[in-house]
Amino acid sequence: MYKRSAHVLFIGTGDSCPSQMAAGWANHLGGGRIVAHATVIGPHATNSCAIAVMGEAGIDISRQPSRCLAPGMLAWADLVVTVCRGADEQCPALPAGVQKRHWPLANPSQGGENETGVMQAWRVLRDDIRSRVEGMIGGMKMLERMDAD
Repeated sequence: MYKRSAHVLFIGTGDSCPSQMAAGWANHLGGGRIVAHATVIGPHATNSCAIAVMGEAGIDISRQPSRCLAPGMLAWADLVVTVCRGADEQCPALPAGVQKRHWPLANPSQGGENETGVMQAWRVLRDDIRSRVEGMIGGMKMLERMDAD
């Protein structure tokens, strides 16, 4: 086991809440390996569709708001994950030792013209994020096993 939890900062642009969804999954699935926070660059709002589909999976992100990105947050992180092109392009320079990954996630607001299509697009995004977080955690578990040998 790691000496401390990995600090993961998910950064979005605030328009569709994937950073909140990713932090929700990471904190839920991390098993103490991860402490995750959601941040945004620019104006942001909570999205009721994101809250609803995460609730369907048993995760409440309604009290987990994204905060505007501040310089101290970058220094806190071990890993920064940008979750959209805008966040990747606008991400400030990272302090030495902080790793960065980019997840080019789909924009669920383009899911269709009716509520059913939009909600399905949000579910696809939710499941994609879960899969990516599980992969990240799997990599951490592999490193733990290698350290134990």
